[in-house]
Amino acid sequence: AIGIDLGTTNSVVAISRESKAEVLRDMDGHALIPSVVLYHDDGLVTVGRKAREAILETPDHVVSSIKRLMGRGLEDVKSVAGTLPYTVEAAPEGGGMVRLKVAGRVMTPVEISADILRAIKARAEAALGKNADRAVVTVPAYFDDSARTATKDAARLAGLEVLRLVNEPTAAALAYGLDTAVEGLYAVYDLGGGTFDISVL
Repeated sequence: AIGIDLGTTNSVVAISRESKAEVLRDMDGHALIPSVVLYHDDGLVTVGRKAREAILETPDHVVSSIKRLMGRGLEDVKSVAGTLPYTVEAAPEGGGMVRLKVAGRVMTPVEISADILRAIKARAEAALGKNADRAVVTVPAYFDDSARTATKDAARLAGLEVLRLVNEPTAAALAYGLDTAVEGLYAVYDLGGGTFDISVL
């Protein structure tokens, strides 16, 4: 299984090799995948650095920071997302997840996140030389049930079976070694691209 940090600004994919985490890089040696999606008029989708570079040329075709909208309705978005560079509308049935109008299409945050996860999956498969269809995905501690369900749905759309969703502070604590029966009070800072959180363990 691969490990995915589906970040607001950037994403990373890694595997565990001989009990050590190894980040999978692209052919140019880049570890980070910008969590940015470019939707072309011909239906093609570009994720990552090239998508981020297109923001200035075709801002109405590019989506970034989609993680902030996962599982959120229109009222939630008004208080969380601030001013968005794209049009957001309520779900047709009302009360559901918001929809985004981008490049003449109407899509959900789940569908857009699935495009990012497909690119992450493709990188892993290129680096490993085999299929990568199972994953552990980190999510922010503040993600509620709807945001967690939306993340699982996005992974499923991308062809990934989610073995477990792990809170980001928990993942940091595990990496530090708190799963080896160490006792005490620990503050875990998550200095992310989209949010800055602190958790106490």
